Amino acid sequence: MISVMKNPRPLLSALALLLMTVSAPAGASESVLPRAVVELYTSQGCNSCPPADQVLHDMADQHDDLLLLSYHVDYWNYLGWEDPFSDARFSERQRDYANRMRERYVYTPQVIINGDHVVRATARQQIETTSTTVAPLDDIANIHLSTTDAAQPAKGTISLRGVGRSSPGRIAQVWLIGFDREHQRDVLSGENAGKRLVNANVVREMVSLGQWDGSSQQKIPFAMADAYDGGIAVLIQNGRGGPISGAAMVRFTD
Repeated sequence: MISVMKNPRPLLSALALLLMTVSAPAGASESVLPRAVVELYTSQGCNSCPPADQVLHDMADQHDDLLLLSYHVDYWNYLGWEDPFSDARFSERQRDYANRMRERYVYTPQVIINGDHVVRATARQQIETTSTTVAPLDDIANIHLSTTDAAQPAKGTISLRGVGRSSPGRIAQVWLIGFDREHQRDVLSGENAGKRLVNANVVREMVSLGQWDGSSQQKIPFAMADAYDGGIAVLIQNGRGGPISGAAMVRFTD
């Protein structure tokens, strides 16, 4: 059973990574190869979260080399403000990490890097240092967009191939992520009442595209249900709450 608390406890784990590259047709946003995946678990109903939200917002403006994602959990909604971006799936994802890492609690704010390194969510220098010192990544996949208009739901094909240090026979989950660039919201009640909160790279959709064995070549067609003005990303993850072994992003620009 996983409980919730608000005071984070850092945890470091071993990490082994692969890399995905991003390709886009002419007219689409420029390709981005993330150096690492930084996942922030946050809530507009948590008064400890705004400083961490600001850290991720500032980093999003300055780090094109990182895939930065804000997941809004729903377990603080009872405190008087229902986070409009919260989703039970994101809370479940965080609990999966906690279960694998043998943590008794989930909490906000929390930063998890590459699904394997937990760092203090307000410690920007530690986030940046960890993100740049993790193992180098391999090129194992491409995203091919057939849509070039960010105002329209993205669709295209994801190509997977095992190369370099990939692990043949190791089953991984393939996730498709849609995220918005920025949201500003006046909070009217709860712990952050009276504050205007700014959230960057807000995850709005997370869809499982199935599993991959880490070695075979696969082409996976996809079509997002809605348009997300930040971009789309693909994560390859080694089991529920496991290390992220690959990440690719197409960032939409104005």
